[in-house]
Amino acid sequence: MNTLEIRSLRLRLPDSARPVLDGVDLTVAARETVALVGESGSGKTLTSRSVLGLLPAGAEAQGAVRVVGDDVLTMTAGQLRLLRTSTAAMIFQDPRAAINPMRRVGDFLTESLRLNARMKKEAAQARAVQILEAVGLSAAALRKYPGQLSGGMLQRVMIAAALMGDPALILADEPTTALDVTTQAEVVALLGELRESFGTGLLFVTHDLGLAAAISDRVYVMYAGRIVETGPAEELFARPRHPYTAALLDSTPRLDAPRGRLAAIEGRPPSLREEVVGCPFAARCTYATDLCGREAPALLPLAEGGAGGAGAAGHLASCHHSDRVRGVLSPAEQDRSPARKESHR
Repeated sequence: MNTLEIRSLRLRLPDSARPVLDGVDLTVAARETVALVGESGSGKTLTSRSVLGLLPAGAEAQGAVRVVGDDVLTMTAGQLRLLRTSTAAMIFQDPRAAINPMRRVGDFLTESLRLNARMKKEAAQARAVQILEAVGLSAAALRKYPGQLSGGMLQRVMIAAALMGDPALILADEPTTALDVTTQAEVVALLGELRESFGTGLLFVTHDLGLAAAISDRVYVMYAGRIVETGPAEELFARPRHPYTAALLDSTPRLDAPRGRLAAIEGRPPSLREEVVGCPFAARCTYATDLCGREAPALLPLAEGGAGGAGAAGHLASCHHSDRVRGVLSPAEQDRSPARKESHR
């Protein structure tokens, strides 16, 4: 059984012309790190928040979001409270905005166990000390206020809070954005160690492709509320098969990149106030044809063969022209491909 299984998730907001999440499929297994990447506004955070039932007011959700087999979308308020304090936990982007600055760290860490698990104060504090040591902090942190800790230490407190209920799933919503590079590396390494030690599944939401490549086993690439490509991290970053994934990689700063301006993706993502017909990336895509504007591509396993060889198992892309991205087919094969024939009509 997967720790997290999202199937055909559609989420529509009251004033939106199109679903903000449109048929999302995603899984996370125990002891697996899955990265969810994409531009700001692509739907990454809403996807992760839907796992805890933290949906915007008036949102209409369809599909299934199962955590350890239980569908979050059908849970009562009491069941959701239990889910958020034991089965699944979230590490938020800004720790200073997520912790009450007027309360000591010890109170913050033990509150859920004392109120929801009915654990005695002494036992809850002992658990907090154990978890703080696991994330590299001493018991002295229990007596500190958030303002007395550095950003890196405070993020470790957030990770400790997520682990207090021994969850099967951790949702990390860009947990290193506010940290310096050195502290980012420490937090990423810590999450990897804790995943193995505690046996949790980890959904890591980020717009940093380099970070996703370093930490994840599998990757989902999201654009305009849809998963446009997914696969094993090593295969996906080495051989992207969706134009959006390839464009994101091209726009990532690298030390070995040629001199000149950094590549950028022209245009903008579609607004929630406009309907999308066909592929949502078509207006910004260099491979787009008339077919892309008429018909939305399905997320399908990549065909074997071609100049680039067979794709790895579990590598899927939703693109009519996936066989042309990054030279997977030779020029002669591209001329014979159905996508190229369509473009000449």
